Amino acid sequence: MKFAKWIGGGLGWAFGGPIGALIGYALGSMLDSAEVTVMQPGSGPRGTMGYDRTTARGDFAMSLLVLTAAVMKSDGRILKSELDYVKRFLTNQFSVAETERLMPVLKELIGKQIPLAEVCLQIRQYMPEAQRIQLLHYLFGISKADGLVHDEEIRVIGTIAGYLGIAEDFQSVKAMYWRDAAADYTILEIPATSTDEEVKKAYRKMAVKYHPDKVADLGETAQKNAKEQFQKVQEAYDSIKKKREMS
Repeated sequence: MKFAKWIGGGLGWAFGGPIGALIGYALGSMLDSAEVTVMQPGSGPRGTMGYDRTTARGDFAMSLLVLTAAVMKSDGRILKSELDYVKRFLTNQFSVAETERLMPVLKELIGKQIPLAEVCLQIRQYMPEAQRIQLLHYLFGISKADGLVHDEEIRVIGTIAGYLGIAEDFQSVKAMYWRDAAADYTILEIPATSTDEEVKKAYRKMAVKYHPDKVADLGETAQKNAKEQFQKVQEAYDSIKKKREMS
């Protein structure tokens, strides 16, 4: 199967707009337009957000690659640990064969200027909130791949979160990767001065936000990641309950 047909067949909205322009640049000579069958936004079998599961996964992959490039180059260094993390994630999320096709695209994107505002606006327009939050978790995972979360990477991820319309989730997700004394409350997106009832309400809200069904379109790996993230929410809640001696 030719690369161009593989990538075109799995995309919907991400093949147009600024993301499509970036991917087209990255493909360069690899892209044989005569071999591409592009699924336009809203075409084909309709599912969540107007695209089927296969297309949703393709759109997620392309969005992920573009944002990955923006974060990886933010501190002026491209580390092997970061590339290894990306490769493992892609292999778990998709397949070895698809990862082998995606990694060269990523390396091309790293050398390209990324118009974050435009890219994120496109993602925000089409991608459900739960999937956008998963992108945020993934980007923090890249940042921490070398054992540290660097200030410039945090700044870029925070900018991305704002453009994606999930700024309120940024501190919560950050606290799962960079813990401090207030991390338990930050994960639940509430201040330490919250009442017991407010703590319980916040926990219920986060439990809904991280329900694995929210990312069912992205496959079993994404659902597994959501379960792990919910576990962090559960641990934060249990920690607060213990400290407060809540029932």
